[in-house]
Amino acid sequence: MTTATERGVDRIAAAGAGAFEQTGRIVQLFIDVARQSVVRPFQWREFIQQAWFIASVTILPTALIAIPFGAIVSLQTGSLIKQIGAESYTGAASVLVVIQQGSPLVTSLLVAGAAGSAVAADLGARTIREEIDAMEVLGINPVQRLVVPRVLAMVLVAILLNGLVAVIGIAGGYFFNVVVQGGTPGAYLSSFGSLAQLPDLYISTLKAAIFGLIAGVIAAYKGLNPKGGPKGVGDAVNQSVVITFLLLFFANLILTAVYLQVVPPKGA
Repeated sequence: MTTATERGVDRIAAAGAGAFEQTGRIVQLFIDVARQSVVRPFQWREFIQQAWFIASVTILPTALIAIPFGAIVSLQTGSLIKQIGAESYTGAASVLVVIQQGSPLVTSLLVAGAAGSAVAADLGARTIREEIDAMEVLGINPVQRLVVPRVLAMVLVAILLNGLVAVIGIAGGYFFNVVVQGGTPGAYLSSFGSLAQLPDLYISTLKAAIFGLIAGVIAAYKGLNPKGGPKGVGDAVNQSVVITFLLLFFANLILTAVYLQVVPPKGA
């Protein structure tokens, strides 16, 4: 008879094997999306519809979150910088935080939470209704027909929302720094050029695109592989959001570390 310890080890080993198998399938879906993206005809109608839907469900929440986020960053950095006597760099510090870290993360979390869950639920419902199987029987590739337009739409909307969050966050930070903390408008604006540089905007846009890609692929994978009928679709939606959040933070860590090593700080 097996002991409780042996059963526990077997369960851990099975969970680890399942995690590796799922990781391999997700990577394979990434590859399939890349391959099918260049296959013609491209589903422009589906792409435009999905982009409009994703934008419609994320623009307002993104804008509402960007305002307090910019305010928090401005208030916290302003208070800290005052303690060290470098008030003239308040604007630059706030802008760097918002552009490099804040706007891509806020955008990606909302895209993953709102749009990713909708994509996972839609594809999951199609899967349990056997629409995906019917498409494969008819010789239609569901990745090229359904997944690619949704993933590319999430990438496009993530890039656009990233710019929106950056603008609103910087404007909110400017307002709270000047009005609430009594900062100088000229000093806040002129400090941009002292620390900020154009590659900061490039890495922000790249992060948003990568985060949108990750959110789209994870949502599509979970939507295409639900288990247990309608309840499995709900579980797949929850799992897609959680997994996407974890991957986004790890990807942000890696991209930030690489960027800081490749691009030297301005003035260094």
